[in-house]
Amino acid sequence: MTISKISLRRIPASAPVEEILAVFREDGGVIIEGLLSPDQVERFNREIDPSMRELSAGSKHDDEFVAEFHGKNTKRLTNLVTLSETFRNEIIEIDLVHALADAVYLEESGTYWMTTAQVIEIGPGNAAQYLHRDLENYFPFIGMGPAGPEVTINFFTALTDFTEENGATRVIPGSNHWENFAEDRGAPEQTVPALLRAGDALFFSGKTVHGGGANVTSDNYRRALSVNFNPGYLVGEEAYPFLIDLDLAKTLSPRVQSLIGFRSQYPKGSPGLWGVDYGELADHLGL
Repeated sequence: MTISKISLRRIPASAPVEEILAVFREDGGVIIEGLLSPDQVERFNREIDPSMRELSAGSKHDDEFVAEFHGKNTKRLTNLVTLSETFRNEIIEIDLVHALADAVYLEESGTYWMTTAQVIEIGPGNAAQYLHRDLENYFPFIGMGPAGPEVTINFFTALTDFTEENGATRVIPGSNHWENFAEDRGAPEQTVPALLRAGDALFFSGKTVHGGGANVTSDNYRRALSVNFNPGYLVGEEAYPFLIDLDLAKTLSPRVQSLIGFRSQYPKGSPGLWGVDYGELADHLGL
């Protein structure tokens, strides 16, 4: 078993992109302090609170393993573009997020889009999540190990303070370089907690082992915003064009329209994917 003694490093959101990327690539993850302002956190939480109250905790999946993975006292809220004005007009437009995603994807993949954006709220008594890598959504890349492309990145942003007691995400820094992704997901004793203040983000690779921590409190709810990106040649988790009203999509910037599937994708070496009669989807939609 590979032993990790590395703690998560912290860098302010004002730091140069190259500095953040250097730690991301070395450790597999880095804490970006102050990615969201207190005002953005407050407004976003207020906008999603009604939907969160209506949402029941626990998984709806029939598979027992998946249901346990999702969490028995965990809520997951999706379709945030529709539900939150702050998310669609501000959070997903943060220049630092796009600069980092550009740096990860453009040279190798040529394009990227948003695979999912969801609020994950871990409630009291919820057990620790199984350790995993996010790239496991895309099975062929598991066998490629650390030499494979970066198929998913996550901006995991605290909407409440993260503590060890309330379920702070557990991470194994450096596990993005381990040789055997298929069999080596590490062990809980190798993990370190991502201790975040509301507005801080854990920016991490799909190659990095992590999992939600156990919430051992009696009344504290740990709420996070998970925003994931993947190359344009891979399908995402959320089918946004079937969730988001076209009239709403027309009010968004072209780069956000591209992130949520209302524009065609142009990965390197491809004349275009997600098109209409070999043409640009945005033209067909009148964007």
